[in-house]
Amino acid sequence: MSEVKLYSGEKLPLEMHKVRVVQKLNLLPVEARQKAMAEAGNNTFLLRNEDVYLDMLTDSGVNAMSDQAVASMMVADDSYAGSATYYRLEKKVCELFGTSYFLPAHQGRACESILASSFVKPGDVVPMNFHFTTAKAHITRVGGRVEELVSDAGLEPESDLPFKGNIDLDKLRECITRNGKENIPFVRLEAGTNLIGGQPFSLENMTATAKLAHDNGIMVVLDASLLQDNLHFIKVREAACKNMSIREITRAVCANADIIYFSARKLGFARGGGMAMNDRAYYEKMKDFIPLFEGFLTYGGMSVREMEAMTVGLEETMDESVISQGPQFIEFMVAELQKRGVPVVTPAGGLGCHINARKFLSHVDDHAYPAAALASALYIASGVRGMERGTLSEQREPDGTEPIASMELLRLALPRRVFTMSQVLYAVDRISWLYENRHLIGGLNFVEEPATLRFFFGRLEPIGDWQEQLVAKFRKDLGESL
Repeated sequence: MSEVKLYSGEKLPLEMHKVRVVQKLNLLPVEARQKAMAEAGNNTFLLRNEDVYLDMLTDSGVNAMSDQAVASMMVADDSYAGSATYYRLEKKVCELFGTSYFLPAHQGRACESILASSFVKPGDVVPMNFHFTTAKAHITRVGGRVEELVSDAGLEPESDLPFKGNIDLDKLRECITRNGKENIPFVRLEAGTNLIGGQPFSLENMTATAKLAHDNGIMVVLDASLLQDNLHFIKVREAACKNMSIREITRAVCANADIIYFSARKLGFARGGGMAMNDRAYYEKMKDFIPLFEGFLTYGGMSVREMEAMTVGLEETMDESVISQGPQFIEFMVAELQKRGVPVVTPAGGLGCHINARKFLSHVDDHAYPAAALASALYIASGVRGMERGTLSEQREPDGTEPIASMELLRLALPRRVFTMSQVLYAVDRISWLYENRHLIGGLNFVEEPATLRFFFGRLEPIGDWQEQLVAKFRKDLGESL
């Protein structure tokens, strides 16, 4: 991967693509944004996209597709069963991952449901470097529980450690001894740990983790949804891998896993997902769930057009100039916010820029959901939609107590090849203004709290009139600006 240096000395990521199709955006006045936020119950998931200027909610299903991926959709085979499109996708997945079998599913959480239903029984424990919301929900749904074994350093928001998503091997040994290997159906490793800032694991750590698990007869499951970012970081941060190609790193990572599952809404720039494996017994154990819940075995609930695009997108993931764009833009945004004193997760990870809401809003109690409050405030100040990744994204214990999240983050996703540099700088400017006026921001309370995955559709209200004060200060400082 070549690094382009500017004569001025400025460090600026250079897009290795050009824009050929555009979509009109809308930036509402600040008063209208406050009204829209109230109507959405202070939940950015419930905002109408027509009221959003920059949608940094997620990178799931909103990445820009290449001309080749779009073109491939025109040759899709619409057959319900035995589609040639499926066999092209299967061949590509098995080629890249080094696997023999592939099961299609409509997205990553469908894979998580099938994995939990197939392998987890009541009382089981699933160790992992860190949980993802839907992965945890499916495991607890069938009576299991998760143990997060990421290294302690991985939970420090600011550091220079290159692989904060590494699993702590001593913790894993202790977990196996304490729970008994017969009660551990698999160890789950998440590439680019979503909830702690998109932080990667190293190939060295994954290899050691897999050896420890396999020595105890325990299966290893890889959540490869954010694999492309993790591949980039292994390439640029892990000395032993600097001379390996992305294709070689992919094979080396996947060789450690018994089952690999992914959401193609992230990996592959399309909308779908699937599971890959070499063991025929695992394939047979999960196969029946596909026609029961997803669709036939050769489409798995996906549009064949998306499957064709996914095949192209997975191959594009082997191109360093393609997968480096997201991390480089994120690194730039993180660096610009650091210059302005805004507390962000470092080193810059994948998926998006992560603001340390606990530090940004140190005066807001954890039970008043500082990351959610910051997401609400940022939308009002800018029209930028981010996602809370903190206590609100947890779920209450059976006795009603609320666990406080290890990290309280506002995630600002940068979907790949979507935003321009001026839009990133606009977001940086509004975040900086908000940081200077952070004392105005208060917390939130639930008014409608779902029992499961409450962050998706729960509704909240501000504690006090802090949003009115924020709008008034915006007008005072920025005049008639939107």
